[in-house]
Amino acid sequence: MPKFRTLDDLNVKGRRVLVRADLNVPMKNGKVSDTSRIDRTAPTIRELSGKGAKVIVLSHFERPKGKVVPSMSLKPIVPALSKAVGKPVAFADDCVGDRAKRAVSKMKNGDVLLLENTRFHPGEEDNDEKFAKQLASLGDLYVNDAFSAAHRAHASTEALAHLLPAAAGRSMQAELEHLHRALGDPMRPLMAVVGGAKVSTKIDLLNNLIAKVDVLVIGGAMANTFLAAEGRNVGKSLYEEDTLDTARNIITSATDAGAVLLLPKDVVVAKELKANAKHRITDVFGVKDDERILDVGPASVQEFTNRLLTTATLVWNGPLGAFETPPFDKGTIAAAKAVAERTKEGRLVSVAGGGDTVAALNKAGVTNDFTYVSTAGGAFLEWLEGKELPGVAALEHGD
Repeated sequence: MPKFRTLDDLNVKGRRVLVRADLNVPMKNGKVSDTSRIDRTAPTIRELSGKGAKVIVLSHFERPKGKVVPSMSLKPIVPALSKAVGKPVAFADDCVGDRAKRAVSKMKNGDVLLLENTRFHPGEEDNDEKFAKQLASLGDLYVNDAFSAAHRAHASTEALAHLLPAAAGRSMQAELEHLHRALGDPMRPLMAVVGGAKVSTKIDLLNNLIAKVDVLVIGGAMANTFLAAEGRNVGKSLYEEDTLDTARNIITSATDAGAVLLLPKDVVVAKELKANAKHRITDVFGVKDDERILDVGPASVQEFTNRLLTTATLVWNGPLGAFETPPFDKGTIAAAKAVAERTKEGRLVSVAGGGDTVAALNKAGVTNDFTYVSTAGGAFLEWLEGKELPGVAALEHGD
């Protein structure tokens, strides 16, 4: 487990604490439409405020590309953030300079202040030391609670951690601890479920996982590429002809590593992808030329469920079928419910992440039954790929 400080290691009373949160949340009609990321970071802000810190929140929002774009201001997020932390949150129209300094100077112990979008300044995405020093001048301590932005080497996620005593917030701490449990030092057997549309976007992921897991389950449209690589007819299914050799190499690597590679043994096919389209179930040898594979079949789900009985740890990224369109959501939902059941019984550590994955688990109604569900997206995927995350590396220390 990497060494990093947490809130338990900081004396924060009366100190100015810069908290890097990820408040890049969906908005609709000027209001926050999904508070998940705010809810994840609120405990850190509440704890620091409760301990008498002056809590100064930093975040980016969308992609203003170093310019002030009024429609990308963080100001409309203040009501949702205030509600989540249970107290009024002040707002400063800039994150550096006189306006930020004035707002910070007015703070009393326990106050919470949100600064304007860090990406309004080009120095943020350039990881510019001068800009980072301007941010650092506003605080005494730095807390990173934005794992979802940790794969970016930006001033507020990376450079700032080297300029002030730095620690992980509660959300960042939970993410790192659960990810370590899942892949760093997992209980075995370890199973990974990888779904989604394209093999080409997950080559690094698959190659990293093969070396670590005991069982690798491949679903979604990317499974079609593997079936085609094995010489199966996939009809009009979505697959990547130019990655067939890559798929074959991954199959060979799995064999060499002693990992079990589970591909669908039966599938749900239809002539078109639309809600409640006429469909049928067939084994993988029976797909017709005018049909599309749109979900895994019940025999595949049963094989997966049987494997769960001897699995101690599971990592999941990507749906098993076209889950947005019923009835092609059945495979993913059934598999997710099986994982949730084993987890609730205390027999499985289950960690999932990625946008489509979270949406699928929400649809199945099992998000809260998994051991941990990451909302991080790109950072979760890069962590699965075995890449160093700059925002995490900056928090690590050897003492």
